[in-house]
Order: sequence, then structure tokens, then C-alpha cells
Amino acid sequence: MEFQEFAARAADVEAEPADLEVVDLVADLFAAAGDDLGVVARFVQGRVFPAHSETKLDIGPRLCYEALARAAGRNVDVDEIEDLLADAGDIGAVAAGLDLGGQAGLGAFGDGGGGDDLTVRGVADELADLAAAAGDGSQDEKVRLLFGLFNRCSSEEARYLSRLVLGEMRIGVGEGTVRDAVVEAFDVPAASVERALQVSNDYGLVAETARDDGEAALDAMGLEVGRPVQAMLAQAGTVTDALDEWGTAAVETKFDGARVQVHYDGDEVALYSRNMEDVTDALPELVEFVEEHVDPPVILDGEAVAVDEDGDPLPFQEILKRFRRKHDVAAMREEVAVELHAFDCLHANGEDLLGVPFRERHDRLRSVVGDKSAVSELLVTDDADEIADFEAAALDGGHEGIMLKNPEAAYTPGDRGRDWLKRKPDVETLDLVVTGAEWGEGRRASFLGTFLLSARNEASSEFETIGKVATGLTDEELDALTDRLEPHIRQEDGQDVDIEPAVVLEVGYEEIQASPTYSSGYALRFPRYVSVREDKTPETADTIERVERLADQQG
Repeated sequence: MEFQEFAARAADVEAEPADLEVVDLVADLFAAAGDDLGVVARFVQGRVFPAHSETKLDIGPRLCYEALARAAGRNVDVDEIEDLLADAGDIGAVAAGLDLGGQAGLGAFGDGGGGDDLTVRGVADELADLAAAAGDGSQDEKVRLLFGLFNRCSSEEARYLSRLVLGEMRIGVGEGTVRDAVVEAFDVPAASVERALQVSNDYGLVAETARDDGEAALDAMGLEVGRPVQAMLAQAGTVTDALDEWGTAAVETKFDGARVQVHYDGDEVALYSRNMEDVTDALPELVEFVEEHVDPPVILDGEAVAVDEDGDPLPFQEILKRFRRKHDVAAMREEVAVELHAFDCLHANGEDLLGVPFRERHDRLRSVVGDKSAVSELLVTDDADEIADFEAAALDGGHEGIMLKNPEAAYTPGDRGRDWLKRKPDVETLDLVVTGAEWGEGRRASFLGTFLLSARNEASSEFETIGKVATGLTDEELDALTDRLEPHIRQEDGQDVDIEPAVVLEVGYEEIQASPTYSSGYALRFPRYVSVREDKTPETADTIERVERLADQQG
């Protein structure tokens, strides 16, 4: 498929306000994609690589602006691109308005060079080359390759290439739209597509399988050891909620750690974070534990918990020191010890267990993990007093609270349904995305201070503002946050800073209030910074829909 055709169809999708018609347009796009279907199914969501892939473009806004400025000619610089963006509010509109192309000379084109028409496959291949650039000079090489692509773009192609590179496609196509479009385009059952997506986490692969081999092949798709899947998620809830809905509840300790998915094929152990990033190298003691005590092949779900010398749990921030560590891992291992607490088994001995009831999955977990101290204690009961005693013991042990699970529920990757409930006795929190900030004053003038928070709108995939947080932060935390956020700054206007969605903060609050001040229609009363959620991406942060539910529950 020519990239020009993809861009034209993307423009049609973006202009269509009705959800059902959007699905029709995306289905038509898939039917016309030919050999490029797998790539198109990712591009239309703003993804270059499969969701489970470790490959990242690692292109920040400024590098993208530099490539655009070079392709636009000698009289355009990065500052002008940022000024244009401040007016337009959309990098796609800025790119489409530039006079791109014609910048001939050494390095003007990528490997496909020569000014040929861009194809979807060619763009994907060159972006893969860009992602592979590493080491000294890699940033210059990324700019050169991206400049070569922009230099060959029409205005409409530049609009969608720039958005794709920055992960800001914003045409109203999310995972649900792609799922429904696959169903419509290739006449396969929705349940088969949904299940295939759960076990593969690869929309391109599922689209190709649906088209080429149909329902039977989708139903035959399974988990693959070494390919992470999205974690099943929990909602906030109460013991009354659990017992009223299920009759009997499975109760576990809620650990103050970081989610980790364990894959072991008998030769290699791979560990993945909640957002499916490979954290194997950062947690060597967990690798050693799995190799010694776990029977392969398996896929386990669990929590990595930092502990002190007595084995007592340490705060969440301590485990994040390990997750972020890429160098001097041995030294950090001496400083912060980590233990595995496994609580679910997704695959064992060649058998996928997603559809098996939770209580049976837990039995399988105990059968594959030799050291039972690493397996979560499970209480299955219909007695609220028993649950209260279990919770008191968990809190006395220094843990966060308890998890309440439906004993008969399947494991549904990526789903935040009512089959898992988390109960914490402390203040409610939200995981929100930083989309803006303000430079501080006085002794904090070099720090970003007040942070604008947003939640994702599931329907539009846009981020809606919900409030600002400025309390609960030490100077050290402000310094670290400033370092994290500066590469994602889009533009500045005096003290105000616009930031691309990249960093997630956990924020406590007293109440959610209706408010015309923020685009979400809500505001947080007495928001307070709790932590950086290193284990979450903007796509897995809390949504406006969850904010609405929480506001309704307040009465």
C-alpha cells in the first residue's frame, strides 16, 4: 500500500464523527491493505511496533522537530517549529503546513532514497532502522533517517508520519475500533478476535490470521512463553461488594511492590513489567529463584517486592530503584533486596490457563513453584469476619491491604473488570498523566513545580485535564521529575510548559468534584503527589471513565 493512500484514508477516519462509520472505514482500510495489513493495523493506532515488542523509536519531540525543520529548508529552525506548534496545537497540522521536500544532497534520503513514492512497508522498514540506531552518533542518525522520510512526504503524508513518530495519531481509533474492524472486514466472530488479542497482544498478527485463516486459526492461537501479555487489572472495591456479587471470595495480600510477569521456557527466564517492558537484567535474584524453584514451561503473574534484611516489605519507591536500574545492578542488589510473590499461573506445561477458574489456576501455581513461600497465601471464604482478620494480618505485616478475587473468574488480560477488587484502607489515589507544568520560583526556579494532570478518554484516546498537583514533593523529587519531563517538553510560554504524555504520577485526593475549569469536567479536591508510577504508561493510566465511576460512587 502506498503511504499516500494510508494517509488519505486516515484523514477520512479522522473527519468521521460517528463510531460505527469509523469502524466501517477502518474495515475498508484493512480489506485494502494487502501484504501490509499487519503494519496498517498498528499504524492506524499510532503504533510502529507490536504492543509486546521491546523495540522503541526513542524519538523525542525535539528530534522530530529538528528533522522537520531540516526537511522544510534552511530558513526554518526548531524554534519556528515550536512556535507553529504553539498556535496549531497539533504536530500533524504543523508538518502538513511546511514546504517539505527537495532538500537534495548527501543524506537527504533514507535507505529507500531517490524520491520514490513512500509505501507503508517502506516507512515501517525505515522506522525499524531508526529504532535500531544505537551508540555514539545515534541521535544524529535518527534525525537523518527521519529527515529523509519527511523530505519525501506530501503534506498529508507528513501530517500522519509526524503523529506516528511521536505516538500521537489521534484519529479516534483505539484498540476496540481495530478489534471491531477486524471482525467486520474478515467476517470472523468477535469472541474469537477478542481471545486471540488477549493471548497474542499483537493486533497486526490477529488481523492477518483472521484474513488468511479465519475463525479456526484465531481460536487456535495461544500464549507464547517469552511473549508478554497485558496484565489483568483490579478496581477498588469492598468486602460487601465481593460477597454480594460472588457469594464466596478469594482473598490475598495486596503487596506494595511492582507487577512482574515471569516467563520461563526451561532455558531462559524473562521478566516483564506491568507495561510489558523487559526488566530481566534489573532483577537477577528473581531470575535465579525461578531457575531453581519453578518448573518450566510457565508464565506466572506476580509482584516484585523490596524487602529489608529481616524480610519485611519496604515502600514501593524502593522497588522502583531496581526497576529503573540499567547499570551497577550488582551494587543496587546489595542495597535493595527483592523477592517474588507469585499469585497467578497463566500457562503451565504447554497448557494455556486463561479460561480456567482462578482457584484452579492458583492450585496449578502451587504445583509449579517449589518454594511455597513465594506463592501468595489464599483464603477462600464467604465469611466477612474471616476476611477482616486476614486484612488485619496483612496490614500488621506491613502490606498495603488485600485483594478480593472471584474464585470462578477467568484471567482476562488488559481487563479492569469486577472480578478483581483491591481494598486499601488509606486515601484513594489515581494514576494520572503529566501533560503540563509550571517552572517554579525563588529557590525552585530551576525545577518544574506545579504539574498539570490528565486522564485518558477511552472513546477518543485524548487526554483530558483534571487538575494540578504541587504538594507532597521534596526538592529531590522535583529535581528528578524535572529531569524526567524535560525531554518531553513540547513548548514553553513564560513559566507555562506543554508536555507530551509520557510520565504517570500516582496522586492522592480527598474528593472528586464537578468543575468547568478542566476539560474532563472534574477536579480533584486536595490533590497530593504520592509517587511516580514507573510501571505504567499513559495508555495504562486511569481513564476519565474510571473518574466518572468514582465520582458517582461518592454520591
